[in-house]
Amino acid sequence: MKKCVFIHTNERQWLGAVLSRYSLQRNSAHADEFDIEYIHVRDHPFLAEKEGQPFLRGGVTREWRMDDLQSFTPLRFMPPELMGYEGRAIVIDPDVFAVGDVYELLTRDMQGKAVMGRHRSAKQNKAQCVATSVMLMDCAKLTHWHCRQEFEELFRFERDYKEWMCLAHESPDNIGYFEPEWNDFDRLTDRTRMLHNTKRRTQPWKTGLPVDFTPADKLKKYPPLAFLNRLRARVFGEYALLGRYAPHPDPNQERFFFGLLNEALEKGVVSEQLIRDEMQRNHVRHDALEVAERTPPLPE
Repeated sequence: MKKCVFIHTNERQWLGAVLSRYSLQRNSAHADEFDIEYIHVRDHPFLAEKEGQPFLRGGVTREWRMDDLQSFTPLRFMPPELMGYEGRAIVIDPDVFAVGDVYELLTRDMQGKAVMGRHRSAKQNKAQCVATSVMLMDCAKLTHWHCRQEFEELFRFERDYKEWMCLAHESPDNIGYFEPEWNDFDRLTDRTRMLHNTKRRTQPWKTGLPVDFTPADKLKKYPPLAFLNRLRARVFGEYALLGRYAPHPDPNQERFFFGLLNEALEKGVVSEQLIRDEMQRNHVRHDALEVAERTPPLPE
């Protein structure tokens, strides 16, 4: 059976994607038994064709922007097509890093389910909402997934982005749930298998840079604030006045990331020039090389 882990990404999260791949290989005892591939926005121009167009997200319209930090997210529904609707696949965000052996997830008993993820929230009213930032897929059972077609439905207001992202359109009979440790949201413990630096403002490699992502829709309950936020974006620019990325509140997670980076530099997986180029583009904090150099080595 074919097995592959896909990392979907864009230019702004490229270093994260490269280190995510390195962590998957580093921490698997079966790294030669599965493939790892990137799904990059530049290889799927149907995303860029919608630049500036309105789409449905959370019941309101938003403008599609390719320069957003998370413009890659629609591509998480592409692995079944890329696998020819055969075999097992996992898709992960570029800010997800293996702490344990991903092969354990790739080969687990799916109990007949087509797709598995963790519960996005512990709240009862959101119990069926799946965090699709890490998904395990039985590709033969997902022949109804057609990424481009579903993406274009957003712009015809036939599909809501937030519902799509949490598998609200999928039959509950097709969905299974795995343990939160396989997609640990900004939590690193001795049980963590996959660490997800999901809070964008505190991603360790971004500290101090200007914010370059569209904030979540959390102001709908406060119409005056929502109006002011839209006015800010129109007058000053989409990311203006949003401040800067903050340090991660857990120093261990920063040490984990920069420990990976230090190893990858020593082994030639990434080059110093790549880091400097990413700094110049404001994709990576400007002291990244210094932080990596002073970070203690990771345990074997």
